[in-house]
Amino acid sequence: RRPAVYDTVYEDLMVSPGGQLVDYDAPIYGTRESVEQIAPARVSYEVVPAVSRTVYHTVKVDDGGYAWEWRIIHGRKVLCKVWRKARYARVAETVVIEPERVRRVVLPAEYESVAREVLVRPERRRITEIAPSYQRVARRVLVREGSTHWRRVHIERHCRD
Repeated sequence: RRPAVYDTVYEDLMVSPGGQLVDYDAPIYGTRESVEQIAPARVSYEVVPAVSRTVYHTVKVDDGGYAWEWRIIHGRKVLCKVWRKARYARVAETVVIEPERVRRVVLPAEYESVAREVLVRPERRRITEIAPSYQRVARRVLVREGSTHWRRVHIERHCRD
C-alpha cells in the first residue's frame, strides 16, 4: 500500500482578457446670431403729380348800354331804344400751384438677425488599451498514484523459489 503523491504547481491564469475602452464625447453645437443684409439699398424715382386748384372769376360777358329791340305796343310792332345792364358770368379756371415733378426715393438696405448652428466642440473618442490581467493560481497535481493492492517485490536472498 502506498499513498498518492501530490505536488503544488503554480500557473498564471488569465483572469480577464484585454481589450479597448472607448470613451466617446458627443459633439457640442451652439447657435450664433449675426445680422445679415438681405436686400441692398435701392434708389427709385416716383412721379409726384401737379398740385392744382380751381379758381372762380366773375367775368363781364356783355358791356350793356343802349340797344334797339322790337316790341309790340298796342298791337303794333315798334322799334324801341332800350337800356341793358352789363351781364356777368362766373368762370372756373384751374391754376397749377406746384408743377409735376420726379422725386428720388432712397430705400435703405434691409437687415435681418439670422441664427446659425455652429460647432462648439467636435466629437472626441479616447481609446484606452486595457492589458489582459493574469493571476498566479496554486493547483495540486497528482504526481504518482497511490495503490491499495499488494505487489510482489523481489528481495535478494529472501524467499527463494
